[in-house]
Amino acid sequence: MAEAEERETGSLEESTDESEEEESEEEPKLKYERLSNGVTEILQKDAASCMTVHDKFLALGTHYGKVYLLDVQGNITQKFDVSCVKINQISLDESGEHMGVCSEDGKVQVFGLYSGEEFHETFDCPIKIIAVHPHFLRSSCKQFVTGGKKLLLFERSWMSRWKSSVLHEGEGNIRSVKWRGHLIAWANNMGVKIFDVTSKQRITNVPRDDVSLRPDMYPCSLCWKDSVTLIVGWGTSVKICSVKERHAGEMRDLPSRYVEIVSQFETEFYISGLAPLWDQLVVLSYVKEVSEKTESEYCARPRLDIIQPLSETCEEISSDALTVRGFQENECRDYHLEHSEGESLFYIVSPRDVVVAKERDQDDHIDWLLEKKKYEEALMAAEISQKNIKRHKILDIGLAYINHLVEKGEYDAAARKCQKILGKNAALWEYEVYKFKEIGQLKAISPYLPRGDPVLKPLIYEMTLHEFLESDYEGFATLIREWPGDLYNNSVIVQAVRGHLKKDSQNRTLLKTLAELYTYDKNYSSALEIYLTLRHKDAFQLIHKHNLFSSIKDKIVLLMDFDSEKAVDMLLDNEDKISIKKVVEELEDRPELQHVYLHKLFRRDHRKGQRYHEKQISLYAEYDRPNLLPFLRDSIHCPLEKALEICQQRNFVEETVYLLSRMGNSRSALKMITQELQDVDKAIEFAKEQDDGELWEDLILYSIDKPPFITGLLNNIGTHVDPILLIHRIKEGMEIPNLRDSLVKILQDYNLQILLREGCKKILVADSLSLLKKMHRTQMKGVLVDEENICESCLSPVLPSAWLLPVRWPCPQQVAVSLTWSPGRSPGTPVATGLSDPPCVQPRCPSGVNLSGSRPPTATRGRSLLENPASAVTLNSPPHRPAVSPRRGQALQRGGLPLPAHVPQGVPARAQHELPCTVLQHLQRQAPGPGKCHFGDEKIAPSVCPPRPRCSEDGFCSNRSFC
Repeated sequence: MAEAEERETGSLEESTDESEEEESEEEPKLKYERLSNGVTEILQKDAASCMTVHDKFLALGTHYGKVYLLDVQGNITQKFDVSCVKINQISLDESGEHMGVCSEDGKVQVFGLYSGEEFHETFDCPIKIIAVHPHFLRSSCKQFVTGGKKLLLFERSWMSRWKSSVLHEGEGNIRSVKWRGHLIAWANNMGVKIFDVTSKQRITNVPRDDVSLRPDMYPCSLCWKDSVTLIVGWGTSVKICSVKERHAGEMRDLPSRYVEIVSQFETEFYISGLAPLWDQLVVLSYVKEVSEKTESEYCARPRLDIIQPLSETCEEISSDALTVRGFQENECRDYHLEHSEGESLFYIVSPRDVVVAKERDQDDHIDWLLEKKKYEEALMAAEISQKNIKRHKILDIGLAYINHLVEKGEYDAAARKCQKILGKNAALWEYEVYKFKEIGQLKAISPYLPRGDPVLKPLIYEMTLHEFLESDYEGFATLIREWPGDLYNNSVIVQAVRGHLKKDSQNRTLLKTLAELYTYDKNYSSALEIYLTLRHKDAFQLIHKHNLFSSIKDKIVLLMDFDSEKAVDMLLDNEDKISIKKVVEELEDRPELQHVYLHKLFRRDHRKGQRYHEKQISLYAEYDRPNLLPFLRDSIHCPLEKALEICQQRNFVEETVYLLSRMGNSRSALKMITQELQDVDKAIEFAKEQDDGELWEDLILYSIDKPPFITGLLNNIGTHVDPILLIHRIKEGMEIPNLRDSLVKILQDYNLQILLREGCKKILVADSLSLLKKMHRTQMKGVLVDEENICESCLSPVLPSAWLLPVRWPCPQQVAVSLTWSPGRSPGTPVATGLSDPPCVQPRCPSGVNLSGSRPPTATRGRSLLENPASAVTLNSPPHRPAVSPRRGQALQRGGLPLPAHVPQGVPARAQHELPCTVLQHLQRQAPGPGKCHFGDEKIAPSVCPPRPRCSEDGFCSNRSFC
């Protein structure tokens, strides 16, 4: 039985792929399987007449009056013998605890599946439909409707008695009903009505479109998409109706709700059932086709279509033809479509078969892709939905993909996918490598073999290398460079390469690869020997990296022959490892290479190779004459006689001239320039460099009978030698080319010299004056003195131990200058009091000069005596005792020496004699000039004095007071 069911299920799946749709590459939206187990057993003896679906179970009615409760797998869980005739309809409430059944003999039963609650009634006419309230479990919702020739509403009253009321009659048999919430929709021969249980009002009437179709043969299909959207399918017409609330102002005597048809369209086939699928519709269609042979109609396989409804048309998304049992004998009324709202499950019910359609999941999608050999898409889908797939594994899909590519001969693509699919699974890697070896495609997989994590067995890598060594030397060399040396047994590969070199000993690719293998094996000397033989650039890198300088002492010529520049740089950078002497000795038989080495050594350091400078003269003369003269100029260790001999032997004039001039024989050098080179410009340049008058004289004497030389001299001699010396010696009548231009240039050069000298003179005078003023300002500043300083003229101490000096300015008030020392301070540290207005109270001498030996307790250490007049001088203005003022210009003497006549007025003669030299000089600088008041080093113009009294031009204040 089970095997038969499996064969039937397989035939159903195969049947959905027939006709034009099965040829299409478009993936189906639904998958199908027969409901087997108990259903198969039931339908072998009976025929299905109706079915209803709950999330938890199924209820199947038969033509023999039986009702079976089934699980979702089709197993029978309960059986009810309701009648002996056809069960027309079964209804379940949302809880699945109450069921209503009606039959062709007029019986109606409503009972609880898990309780003793039950209602029985037998009518005198067939009852076609029944629908219990969705919330029948509630005591307030004990309602159900039945329909035959009229639609009856049964309600249980408060005394548990049932009462019925007629909702509609007179329009033929009622053949379809659906209850959702408070709305009941039913269809009779005339159309579709909707009744509102809450308001007890019928709110709409949707008339039937095609009245030519018999209602009993092509019944109406009703389906609630949600609580306000009703889908009506009748004949070939589909209508989507929306129940809407009416505005309060529009109600009057009208129902509170109304229905609006939001979409209406026609289909190609007769509709047997409808169900919603998200925003789309699932439509079960009855198909009649015309035979080409007999030209008669016959029943074709029913179709299950998914369509996208639009306002006036629809778009077909998918369409599947189903091979159900006995479809050739079925009519449109024999098919029913039921759906489970909890899951996207659709049950196609026919008298002899029940087929379940469900949405395809990711596993189904992958199955279809694999069936179509779309492995890349299947692998991608599995990776994206890795958490949702249950029947497939990414690895299995990947391996199938690799095998598929190998079968197609796409070896490179298959090998590339191995890297992604096999990942770190070493066992699978090795298995795939052996598969590639069997088909002779190790080369294809070699670039993708893992080199780190994981690491395969060394045999795998050696096997791959041998494959390349037999047929592709370049590929072999590439793998050796790219693969780490620890992946394989290095000695095994070395032996294999040596074996091939016996056949082809000059193969550069194999030799280079062997050198790399030696390097991996740390046999650096053998590797270096190969690199030098091949003149390979990696030789220098190998020497530096592994410090192989001891191995190249006898290979210097090879290195120089290969790349002299790199070799010389390396040798000079490592003089501590290979001495200069060793290099020169090794290159003795190759003087051209010896010159390259010594030349670069000389450019780096003139002193290191000084012992070879004599040898270098010959080397430069032989191999590099352009650098001979620079060498002679820069070297101070080359023998000049030897160099001169070589240059004269080879007739090197420029070098000979330089050597003669360096040896002091400038005249011979000049003679060679003029006689052998006959180059006046070089002769003039040489004379300029030597700056010797006798050379100029020789040059003039040699040039006096040669007009071209005279022209050159006239153009260049003006700035070094007096041109008159040349002009006077020119013979009268001699034709000199460009004489006028030469004379004009001489005059221009002379004028330019005059202008330059005058400019230099002006600059010199200006700089001298600026420096003189700067020196004068510096000397005018105060200096720091101490007790030990003495006057250089009189040899007296510059600072006495203590003194108080009154000074009288051209004002009638007395000014006292007090210089004292602070007790406890070091000698020579002057302390001065600041400017003060109160009168001086110090004792006075008979002549009006105040002398005091008092020492104020505070002092400023390290200050210049006259550096800050405000802190070094105290000005006291006693109002009563005028000081004695000597006459202006009176000559005073101190110690028999005359004093300058420009000592400031008001300083008594005796006080002037007592002043130290430095203080006296400072006071002399303070003499006020016309229109200015002086104090210290600052000058205050009269315009700055206000609001104080303005000073007069003679230096006195207008109120006879000091500014």
